[in-house]
Amino acid sequence: MALASTQPALRPENPNFSSGPCAKRPGYTLAALGGALLGRSHRAKEPKARLAEVIDRSRALLGMPDDYRLAIVPASDTGAVELALWSLLGARGVDVLAFESFSGQWATDVLKQLKLGDARVLEAPYGKLPDLTQVDFNHDVVFTWNGTTSGVRVPNGDWIADDRAGLTICDATSAAFAMKLDWKKLDVVTWSWQKVLGGEAAHGMLALSPRAVERLLTYKPAWPLPKIFRLTSGGKLNEGVFRGETINTPSMLCVEDALDSLRWAESVGGLTGLFARCDANLVAVADWVARTPWIDFLAEDPATRSCTAICLKITAPWFAGLGADAQTKAVKQIVALLEREGVAYDIAGHRDAPPGLRIWGGATIEAGDVRVMLPWVAWAYETVAAEYAASRAAE
Repeated sequence: MALASTQPALRPENPNFSSGPCAKRPGYTLAALGGALLGRSHRAKEPKARLAEVIDRSRALLGMPDDYRLAIVPASDTGAVELALWSLLGARGVDVLAFESFSGQWATDVLKQLKLGDARVLEAPYGKLPDLTQVDFNHDVVFTWNGTTSGVRVPNGDWIADDRAGLTICDATSAAFAMKLDWKKLDVVTWSWQKVLGGEAAHGMLALSPRAVERLLTYKPAWPLPKIFRLTSGGKLNEGVFRGETINTPSMLCVEDALDSLRWAESVGGLTGLFARCDANLVAVADWVARTPWIDFLAEDPATRSCTAICLKITAPWFAGLGADAQTKAVKQIVALLEREGVAYDIAGHRDAPPGLRIWGGATIEAGDVRVMLPWVAWAYETVAAEYAASRAAE
């Protein structure tokens, strides 16, 4: 492939811009895991204390209300969401907000797996939110705070009724630690370690309000629950789960890594510092988009633009004139150039999203690296665009 322009002179210090697993914290080395309690039972005193420490530090960092419970659960954020859906839904009608691939999967669970009859899916295409005024808060409401595959987020929690009868179940995996969560509006909140904190995979976090706990204690689903979903026994809440007595065996290596991430988050100013780092990354991309004519945000409303999963669409006429498969091929060519040069890894849009780019802007990303990386994106784009122009000219 012929190169269309001179390569930029600078390279980012960290080229990892994947949306999950995400970049490790600045300065991270494997020495951070030196204290991991390997080969120990997670039921033993010291390992259980480490698990409880993850819970306690997470609660404090997020400013979670004292009467909310928090647990470490299996299978990352997906496991935490599934636990909530299968344990809590069915007591009343359900509204699901579907505006990207993961929220679409929760809609599939509600309609096709749980097969709930009194269920509505409020949909919106990539780049937009559903009409939030249409949500029925007599129903339980399932939604993502931030659409990881669309770059669209709810702007705040003002649309959620204070006097709601149903529960709000919020998948916040790419929002927790990056965006202000309105806890009093949320009854169930889920996330994972591998997003904004840059932790390792396979462990989820599940926060429950008193209203959600009451539902667990007073409602029994019509379907059987697998062991990894069970938070009650004999009509009582399994309180140990919320003190680090996990349902199944966790990785103590991942636990040590999560603690390192949480300590780092505290060291950069806590939640305020994390927000500022994420916002700075979005500003860096927004400044570049504003002066780059061939690209724009996928999120149409600036108030709904994600500062973590920053999704972009190519607006150039030559690209718009391609079919979907050809657009996907062109994006892959751009991404391959960037990976070949070692300047940006894993920034193609999600496979279910419109062909485009997705740059992770979570707190472990340095805004300086974003600014240095973006001219390389322009260089790769210009190279691929020139190749397509030459191909058409030869036809």
